Amino acid sequence: MTMTGEDSEIGTDPLEPPLMAPLRRDLNWQQVQSMSQSAGYRDDPVLRSIRATAAIRRGTRMTKVLSPAQVAGHLGGWLPYGFCYRACDIAHLREPQDLALLRTDGASDGQVTFALRWRAVDPLDYEIPAAPSHPGLAALPGHSRVGAMVLGTGFTPSADDLIPEYVTAGFADLPLTANAQILASVPGGDEVILYTYQPEQHGWLRLAGPRWRSLLGEIPGGSPDREYVPCTASGSARLVGRIDDNEYEAVADPPGEFRVRALTRAARYPVQTLSRRAEQARWRGAACWVLQRDETWARLRLLRPDADTISATGARCYERGIYESWAAVDELSDHHIADIGYQI
Repeated sequence: MTMTGEDSEIGTDPLEPPLMAPLRRDLNWQQVQSMSQSAGYRDDPVLRSIRATAAIRRGTRMTKVLSPAQVAGHLGGWLPYGFCYRACDIAHLREPQDLALLRTDGASDGQVTFALRWRAVDPLDYEIPAAPSHPGLAALPGHSRVGAMVLGTGFTPSADDLIPEYVTAGFADLPLTANAQILASVPGGDEVILYTYQPEQHGWLRLAGPRWRSLLGEIPGGSPDREYVPCTASGSARLVGRIDDNEYEAVADPPGEFRVRALTRAARYPVQTLSRRAEQARWRGAACWVLQRDETWARLRLLRPDADTISATGARCYERGIYESWAAVDELSDHHIADIGYQI
C-alpha cells in the first residue's frame, strides 16, 4: 500500500515525485508520522527509505516560508539559503497560521504568511538536515538556536503532518533562478503572487493587482505603488557558464534553460557548462562561506554547524540553522573561490 501527501494530482509531475511509504497492517500512517517526530528513529531504515522517496529533480519547485522582514531582505537581494521545502510537500497547507509554523526566524506576527519559491537547478544543491550531512544540528541546545528544533529524522516538527525538510547544501546561498516568485498566503487559503524575479534586470517585478496591494504594506520598506524593485545587495554566489573558451555570468531557468545573462534576448546564448561560484575559507578550524568582506573583516557562515564549531567561532544564530560571525581577514586559512559544477 502506498501513502502520498495528498490524494489528488500530486505525483503526476515527474519533477515532483511524491513522498511515499509502504503502509501495511503493522505500519499505519499514524505510526509513520510518530516515527518522523522521534529521535529514536533517526537511523531507522524504514523511515530513511520513506524519506528518500522525497527526491529533488532539476526543476523541482522549492519554497522557503518567510517573515515580512525576510521578504524585505530578499527584495533587496538576499539569495535562497537555509531550510526549505518542496512546494508539493506543503501544498496542503493553505492557511497562513499553518504555513507560519515553517518560518525559520522565529517570527509569528501578522495574519499573512509570505514565501519565496524557485526551481532547483540541481539536486546537489540540497541536503537533508540530518546525519550524515549534518550530524550536529539535532544536538544543538535550545539556547543556541532560533526557530523549531531540528529532529534529525529529515522531517519537520509537526503534530499532524509528515513534511520532509531540506537545507541548501552547506547552508549555502543559491543564485536565484529566473522567474522566482515572492508569494503571500492570506486567510481563506488564497495564494497571491506578489513579485517575480527578473534576472537580467537583477530585480523584482510587482505582479500584485489592486486587490492585493495592501499586502505590500506589511513588508518593511515596501511600497504598494512601486512596480519594479531593484536588488541593491550583491549576492555571495553566482552562476558562471562557458561557451568555448569564454566565461560569462549565467542565468538558470530550470529544468532546461541555462543561458548567458544579457539584457538583449538575442545575446542570451545557451551555455555549454554551468557552475555555482562562491567564496570559502576556514576560520578556527571551521569551514565557512565568505558572504562579504573588505580588506580587514569578513562575514562568515558555518557550513556544518555543531556545538564545537559554534563554540570555537562564537557564531550567532540568525535563523534556523544559520550561524554567522565576523572574523579578521588575516585570520582566515584555505581562503579560495569554490566552483560547484553541474551536469547540463
